[in-house]
Amino acid sequence: MKKIFLVALAAVTLTFAACQQGDKKSGKKITIGYVNWAEGVAMTNLAKVLLEQQGYTVTLKNADVAPIFAAVAGGDADVFMDTWMPVTHKTYMETFGDKVTVLGTSFDSARIGLVVPDYVDARTIGDLDKYKTAFDGKVVGIDAGAGIMAKAEDAIRAYGLDYELQSSSEAAMMATLKKNIDEKTPVVVTGWAPHHMFARYKLRFLEDPKMVFGEMEKIMTIANNEFTVKDTAAVNFFRKFKLNSEALSSLMNAMADADGREEMAVKQWISEHEALVKEWM
Repeated sequence: MKKIFLVALAAVTLTFAACQQGDKKSGKKITIGYVNWAEGVAMTNLAKVLLEQQGYTVTLKNADVAPIFAAVAGGDADVFMDTWMPVTHKTYMETFGDKVTVLGTSFDSARIGLVVPDYVDARTIGDLDKYKTAFDGKVVGIDAGAGIMAKAEDAIRAYGLDYELQSSSEAAMMATLKKNIDEKTPVVVTGWAPHHMFARYKLRFLEDPKMVFGEMEKIMTIANNEFTVKDTAAVNFFRKFKLNSEALSSLMNAMADADGREEMAVKQWISEHEALVKEWM
């Protein structure tokens, strides 16, 4: 927790990047923070397009998860749509929870853990000790401040593994996963579902009998407390925003295949799910 908290404090000073413009004449503005995680990028861009169609100017702010929580709590961002509970982001909610409001659950069948290709022999997290040489004694992770990294460190301790948890980024983790699968060599990564990695490759979670990673996670949308009373129309939209596995998977796949045309991909997805998005507006 100490490590995560220090990362959060240090990261507050980071400068956010990227912004998009919508209808500037309406005067309705909203800032959405997001981390470069596939499901969050997909949901955030979907919300952006839908809100812009309602006349909002939507600004997207991208950073690691710690500064995103700090930004929403401090009012520098209004909303964050990729809060995983009750395990992954518990520490951040304990730190910032009194300054943010949970607007709702957008997806209720999420999961985190250690993930391997289906061809490896290890079945449980405890098995990793037996196959240490094959895995080179490394778990390939993502950004250091991510909640799943803290849980992976907990798992290494809980199972007494002599492994190093390597921090990188989601993109670097995916590149390492692809390389090992192409070469059919063992690799273990910090993984989560929903994620398009499960559509691209044959993967499985290592069994976790000690339940370090918990059971099912919920992906929730949080908002700055003041924002929740300032713009009730937008708040109602985020409260209704819900996706099932099929809908979120298809959205993420559309984004993954967009190749620079993400907005067009989102609009095409919306046209194919008109009845669903109509429920949110």
